[in-house]
Amino acid sequence: MGRPSEFSQDIADAICERLSDGQSLRMICAASDMPSASTVFRWLQQHSDFREQYARAREAQADHMAEEILAIADTPQEGERREESADGYKVIREDMLGHRRLQVDARKWLMARMAPKKYGDKVTSEVTGADGGPVEVVGRIERVIVKPNVPRAEDADG
Repeated sequence: MGRPSEFSQDIADAICERLSDGQSLRMICAASDMPSASTVFRWLQQHSDFREQYARAREAQADHMAEEILAIADTPQEGERREESADGYKVIREDMLGHRRLQVDARKWLMARMAPKKYGDKVTSEVTGADGGPVEVVGRIERVIVKPNVPRAEDADG
């Protein structure tokens, strides 16, 4: 049968539901019963209702990632690393803190881009004057009188 390429609200609903459940669009589109990512992007351009539904699903996906971050942070993940020793290698079992940190950081980065108002960094700027006081606005108008360069009569005989 092949991948669907004609817009279907049922398929759009399935895509948005899976996005809301935390799956990536790449993972969703890898399934044989789903359209390719380029088809989904075309549908987003052509169907405003789907575009709005998709945007809400992306916001829900960011919320899902926030919950995943808590689970990752709260759940130790044991792994193995090998260390060279005098008699070869020894295996050391330990919590994979670096791997968990990477998982958290990647989700935080994506969340900030998917829902910047909710999860993005808040940036503020303040402008203050001297010693933290109000900004002083100084305006000055100068009037300069310039003597015109007009030749004098005695210079004309010259």
